Amino acid sequence: MARSRRLILSSPTEVWGLLSDGHRYGEWVTGTQRVLAVDPDWPDVGARLRVRVGAGPLTLDDVCVVRVCEAEHRLELEAKADPFGAARIAMRLIPWGGNTLLILDWHPLRGPGIRMHGLPVDYVVAVRNGMMLTKLARIAVREHALGAAGGRPGARHA
Repeated sequence: MARSRRLILSSPTEVWGLLSDGHRYGEWVTGTQRVLAVDPDWPDVGARLRVRVGAGPLTLDDVCVVRVCEAEHRLELEAKADPFGAARIAMRLIPWGGNTLLILDWHPLRGPGIRMHGLPVDYVVAVRNGMMLTKLARIAVREHALGAAGGRPGARHA
């Protein structure tokens, strides 16, 4: 299992706002080229998010299914990327002095990732997940600042 954590200088409510908007996953999930479809009831249990992941012309369509949803506290997804198998992605939001400690655990469930699981793969996944949490934190902090300045939180900016 690869575990990453990040202190985000925004409230759990603000961070949850990003996690609960499936259309915004392409902004912070490393490797996502495009969000293809989001179930209207995202992030309710069973809801699906379809994304295209990859680099350059090498792409793969991935489906994330919500397995656990506790608003503003916990979101667990199963990411299915055939033929590569599936992984569990668990995110916990812990209030931390007005901010949010976000802990992300990644664990392979099926496919080749099970056999390759261990230090080298976990290290690469931890680096990727660290990049992802950094992007998420930057967006949350930017939107927190906009909200404090009277801007519109959640508005998309270039």
